Amino acid sequence: MSYDDVIKAVFSGFSQFQWYDLVDILLISFLLYKLIIWTKETQAYQVLKGIAVLFLCSVASQLLQLNTLSWLLDSFLKSGTIIMVIVILFQPEIRRMLERLGRSGKKLGSLFETTTVESESLVRDVQRAVLSLSRGRVGMLVVIEQRTALGDIINTGTRLDAVISGALIENIFEPNTPLHDGAVIVRGTRIVAAGCFLPLSDDLNLARELGTRHRAALGVSTVSDSVTLVVSEETGAISVARDGKLMRYIDAKALQDLLEGIFLQKANTPFHWAKRREKHEKQR
Repeated sequence: MSYDDVIKAVFSGFSQFQWYDLVDILLISFLLYKLIIWTKETQAYQVLKGIAVLFLCSVASQLLQLNTLSWLLDSFLKSGTIIMVIVILFQPEIRRMLERLGRSGKKLGSLFETTTVESESLVRDVQRAVLSLSRGRVGMLVVIEQRTALGDIINTGTRLDAVISGALIENIFEPNTPLHDGAVIVRGTRIVAAGCFLPLSDDLNLARELGTRHRAALGVSTVSDSVTLVVSEETGAISVARDGKLMRYIDAKALQDLLEGIFLQKANTPFHWAKRREKHEKQR
């Protein structure tokens, strides 16, 4: 196909342009934009850029009449191979996207049957336990389930089905106890399981001083909308993992705000999360 043929094809296409073609273009543009946003901070983003480069090379080879290269790229892009590559490499991102689409609008707070007074007491109790473990430099990993069910992870641990209490949390993570190495899973106002195994994050940019607990917290936050509290055994620092991001060095006030946002159904949107992360980074 020559350059003149391409120009004629373009003008011919515009002459037949209809309003629904514009809607089609806008929808595709929106989907591509969301795909870029969802994969931008992952390794799959680099793969996506590589596929885009191959597509551009295919177009350029046709314009320059590089027949062999054009045939090779077209055969690769139009075959089922590229689809298999995308599905395999983008598996975590595809699963996360489908989970987001499948989540209902039901908020976590609607699962709770406790009163405001009981919830406030719960927040104070959990906060005291986390701060106590932090002062004692006792490692802790607590995953608070939200709209995405964590049944597969719960099945890897020991079921407890106990009401949340600060004393229970501290006893679970007491060193040399049977369940202290795993994660505690909280559903509603109950600890449903302890000693659970979490998927580890494969983020190569994660700070080297962060251990397995932090990688596990990030790992579960990338496959669900859960909120995970972490206490470092080495430093006693408190961290929070959410939406594939880790905020470190959480103080008592930030911890209280987070717990109130979960258990008291206060506004705790991604905007508040991002704002608190920016404030923390400026303070550091």
